[in-house]
Amino acid sequence: MNIHEFGKENEKIIVLIHPSLVKWDYFEYAIPLLRDKYHLVIPALPGYDPETAEEFISVEKTSREIGRWLRMKGYNDIHLVYGCSMGGSCALRLAADQMVHISHVVMDGGITPYQLPQAVTRLIAVRDFAMMAAGKAGGIKLLEKAFSTDELSREDAAYIADVFRHTTYRTLWNTFDSCNNYSMPENHNSSFPKLHYWYAAKERKARDWVIRWMKEQFPDTVFREYTDGGHGGLAVYQPERFAEMIERTAKV
Repeated sequence: MNIHEFGKENEKIIVLIHPSLVKWDYFEYAIPLLRDKYHLVIPALPGYDPETAEEFISVEKTSREIGRWLRMKGYNDIHLVYGCSMGGSCALRLAADQMVHISHVVMDGGITPYQLPQAVTRLIAVRDFAMMAAGKAGGIKLLEKAFSTDELSREDAAYIADVFRHTTYRTLWNTFDSCNNYSMPENHNSSFPKLHYWYAAKERKARDWVIRWMKEQFPDTVFREYTDGGHGGLAVYQPERFAEMIERTAKV
């Protein structure tokens, strides 16, 4: 796994984990706003990095690899880990693995394990995979239909089409299957970081069950709903706001 660093001279370490279907440059507009204050660590997740032939296997494997890399580098005290969507799943599991000490975890529209029978979660994964596979095979026009959102411009669709060119069908399947079904250690409530769950007002209904799960599993979670945005749009479309929210959380 390739991992990129910026602002290494700064004391406080912030790990930024990108969502699926994008590359690590998802944070390119936010990096200049944060690198002068924080040491930024940005993994290029397997399966979504054109510089390697690695495939995405699971949330658990990815989080362990990030944890091992941090420990190997001697980065044993992490101030904040941010993850968006699938990246939020990896951030939560990274905290649960407790390979390094983490003070804050931010899940932005992060996915938690589905609390449904396995057969149902597999059907959901098949549906999502089929939609993305059609987009991969059909190019921009099918992608625009697959991502039924007002925020996906033709330029955005072209970017995702470019990501798809080096993303395998196995990576796509594993992404949806693992995010729906990843495990959490039985002792995950002990010595856990401060949890923050962000979500866009537009996705509130879609995140209802996630919010319920977070409240049940982690009652002290701080929830933040933000307006004028969609799922996973802060770092890309509102980098100044994203940086401000990260800094405010890091000061808590």
